[in-house]
Amino acid sequence: MKKILFPTDFSEAADNAFVHALEFAKIVNAELVLLHTFELPVYDNQFFPENYNVLFDSLQLSEFEMFKDEIPKLHAIAERRNLDHIKMSHRLMDGSLIFNIKKAIEEENIDFIVMGTSGATGWEAFFLGTNTGNVLTAVDVPVLSVPLESEFKKIETIGFTTRYRAKDKKALKEVLKIAKKTHAKVKCLYVKTNDSDVSSATIKQWEDEFEGEPIQFSIIPSEDVQDTILDFVLFKDLDVLAMLTYKRNFFVELFKPSLTQKFSNKLNIPVLAMHE
Repeated sequence: MKKILFPTDFSEAADNAFVHALEFAKIVNAELVLLHTFELPVYDNQFFPENYNVLFDSLQLSEFEMFKDEIPKLHAIAERRNLDHIKMSHRLMDGSLIFNIKKAIEEENIDFIVMGTSGATGWEAFFLGTNTGNVLTAVDVPVLSVPLESEFKKIETIGFTTRYRAKDKKALKEVLKIAKKTHAKVKCLYVKTNDSDVSSATIKQWEDEFEGEPIQFSIIPSEDVQDTILDFVLFKDLDVLAMLTYKRNFFVELFKPSLTQKFSNKLNIPVLAMHE
């Protein structure tokens, strides 16, 4: 059984992502590890308040009380979706979010992370910083980022962009495993520019290797890579977009506000960031 780490601040975005985490756990036969972190104030020794221990204990207690109150609400969400059979454990940790996520990954042998994100479209927060964006670059397990506006629906189509590299093939095989568990198809896109260096033989080799699999390869000649991928996301009815993290800078440009403003209501699908 796999393990999914679900960091939560008990916000609306996190509660929405929890539904996706539950459904994803069902798909990959995983258990959930719910993580809530908090940071206590740090004082310079010269200005150490006399009542620091009282403050420390009070803050710890308030965080624990909130944790104790919020966890049953998440279990209630699971019950309403008939997913209360998903095994769940809970961790309350003091310290920075990134540090504790990395610690939990090591101690719990985590396979995936599912996180909520919010912003003008959800995408901006994911790619342009914030906790989710920082987690993406700090860990070496796949991260499923769920925009606040993304309601869960059955995963039937997963998008995947490729440049036909060996690292892309490895990631595509992992995506294919997920697709098979939910009986989804994978739509794989390669945008061929005048500078493209991928040979016809390589493309043919990939098509032969994945023959019989639920994968559709699309090769679109275009010099406008960003608009082409944007059209691919919008008009292929994708439920999830899988990408490799080495493309993050490219996606920062692709999903910056100026490009997504008019499409903001249509780009709210989860992003599965795969590591090289």
